[in-house]
Amino acid sequence: MSEIKHNTHSTDTQGRFDLHKTVVLVGMMGAGKTAVGRALAARLGVPFLDSDAEIESAANMTIPEIFERDGEPFFRTKESQVIGRLLDEQKGILSTGGGAFLQPENRRIIAEKGAAVWLRADLNVLWNRVRHKDTRPLLRTDDPYATLKSLYEARVPVYAEADLTVDSDGETSIENMVGRVVDALLARPDVLELK
Repeated sequence: MSEIKHNTHSTDTQGRFDLHKTVVLVGMMGAGKTAVGRALAARLGVPFLDSDAEIESAANMTIPEIFERDGEPFFRTKESQVIGRLLDEQKGILSTGGGAFLQPENRRIIAEKGAAVWLRADLNVLWNRVRHKDTRPLLRTDDPYATLKSLYEARVPVYAEADLTVDSDGETSIENMVGRVVDALLARPDVLELK
């Protein structure tokens, strides 16, 4: 398993929580799924899993390279396989790529075996976070802002189907975002409880 996916941090809160289902972080690129996911896993004392990192590790290629060589449909098939396997293997925090939750099969398996948390950020927050990065294959267009806006408008109604929504405003620290997610999860004792 790749070093990126697993979190071995321990904190003073580790052991205080009982996680009953894998928490699957969904949302747009730049919403903070990986950063918040790592910190959330550390706070809860559970493994951090990243579907994109797992795909890259298995393919020995980056996501942009997979998109370029094999196309998006191939990538989405592999992504679904990886998400299904990770949900079967162990309970933890799973960060997914921005397009993963759009696939009906992924939504079904996440609902069955985990709980989806949408990290909701507005378009300007997302643009400020992704505009200087070249690691987003879907934004390799003549007008990346227009592309991001189009993706955002198409995806928001689907992300709204997540079990829980936590706002990511671009001003809040990662630790405070983790606190927001924990508070939301504790409202669902079927997902997370204090010991």
